[in-house]
Amino acid sequence: MNTPSHDSTRRAFLQVAAASAVGASLSPRAFARRMAGSTPPPTLRWGIVGTGQIASSMASSIKAAQSADLAAVSSRRLESAQAFAERYGTAHAFDSWEEMANSDKVDALYVATPTSVREEICIAAARGGKHVLGEKPLASLASVDRILAACRENDVAFMDGTHFSHHPRTRELQARRDGWIGATTLVDSSCAFNLQDRSNIRYNTELEPMGAIGDAGWYNMRAAVECLPPGVKLESVSAVLRRDKETGAAMGGSGELRFEGGLRSTWTCGFDASPSSMHVHIEGADGQIEMPGFLFQDSDHSARLEVKRAGGEPTTHRIASGSPGSVLMFEDMAAAAADPSLRAGWANRTRRTQALLDAVWHVALAAEASGR
Repeated sequence: MNTPSHDSTRRAFLQVAAASAVGASLSPRAFARRMAGSTPPPTLRWGIVGTGQIASSMASSIKAAQSADLAAVSSRRLESAQAFAERYGTAHAFDSWEEMANSDKVDALYVATPTSVREEICIAAARGGKHVLGEKPLASLASVDRILAACRENDVAFMDGTHFSHHPRTRELQARRDGWIGATTLVDSSCAFNLQDRSNIRYNTELEPMGAIGDAGWYNMRAAVECLPPGVKLESVSAVLRRDKETGAAMGGSGELRFEGGLRSTWTCGFDASPSSMHVHIEGADGQIEMPGFLFQDSDHSARLEVKRAGGEPTTHRIASGSPGSVLMFEDMAAAAADPSLRAGWANRTRRTQALLDAVWHVALAAEASGR
């Protein structure tokens, strides 16, 4: 596919190229997590904005995490907040996220709201002195930068809600990738599943403007950020999208990112896959790595990857973990709240992921407008 020529596409490309350059400053300390026997960071008292399915899932993760306490929840309807609070043993229920953000009952907010309203809440939380964990995607790279600026100005941490980045398999891959397969040449990812319910918020173009590209495609972009060498600069983007006939929402898409040195990342995402596919395939000069079900872990919280060196037999590596990635995310957030030196690494990952997402979205829109 060729990259369409379009002013908004060009602006998006320039933004993502700059964001990619920032990635070179990522430090291994961004993945620091307390080791066994070390002193845990102070406990964060969490407030959840929203009472939907993802909020319920993350409530369980907060309760399972060390250095985390589920202290409050807010909903537009007080009855919903009270029911949620009773279900999860939460002390405080609010019918106003503003009131919760400014209360002394919480230290951090998990923002589980639609994308279209997420920035306002994240910024208000930061200005209220609260650490912020925002669901993904964000509205745009500019939105991310406004949120991060508010967090820096108020000396609070920010993190996006991408679980697999926190599992030790990610660190293991990054530490051993070159030794296993040599210089990386390709990251191919799929994140596609079957979602038929048109009443689902993901099909609401006002609340979730990017549809499947923003929802599932976020994971494709994060796979590129985590699996490619840090700091590589983007050179070109190609992307197409598919629309749902009933709602007009972006139902799926695919494309290619080309980086300096000949590195590529190909991707596909969607709400119309049967069967579901969530897979990362990495090629290098001397072999390949497969990560089936890359968003998930096994029942014992371990996660697998398969390495096949050129001319050799595949070898399965199982990376152990005491907790799933969603629980480790809240533990990492407590560490970043306590140690400001850990914050830039997570912020940079959010910027790079969102920048890639913005680029493919604008290119896909331009391709759609031109009839390609």
